[in-house]
Amino acid sequence: MINEPGYRLNVGLIVINDKGKLLLCKRKNIDSWQFPQGGIDFGESPLKASRRELYEEVGIRNGDIKLISSTNEWFKYDVPHEKRKNHFLKKSFKGQKQKWFMFKLISDATIHFNNDPDNEFVDFKWVPYWYPLYAIVEFKKEVYRAALNALRNDFCNEINND
Repeated sequence: MINEPGYRLNVGLIVINDKGKLLLCKRKNIDSWQFPQGGIDFGESPLKASRRELYEEVGIRNGDIKLISSTNEWFKYDVPHEKRKNHFLKKSFKGQKQKWFMFKLISDATIHFNNDPDNEFVDFKWVPYWYPLYAIVEFKKEVYRAALNALRNDFCNEINND
């Protein structure tokens, strides 16, 4: 994990349900959907951050999931200046650098947003594999495409083994 000036280290999270659909969440106050994601705390491994963020953002506990795969690469995107939040501006971040993880939901966990003090999301849906590319903001599209391509074989193997 190499820190790169101007980019916040982050994890992107793909959750698969028992029907082979992916969890996509609707952002509050804007008509935009995305996968759960979140920053990596100082001294925290990317995997630990991914499990923490799933619980904080969508209520999925560690025992509700199994790790399917992660990307070897880190992908980065720039956030347009007008869309940068205060914490980005204060720390002079221009974007995020993400390692992506794919998990399979192995329980009847209830997706909820009660643990997130920022109330980032207001809704969710389960969608086909490539659907997120049509529902996300433009500046994240190439990272989503790269992450989905990188994890596609592991997704197919997981779905075909069920």
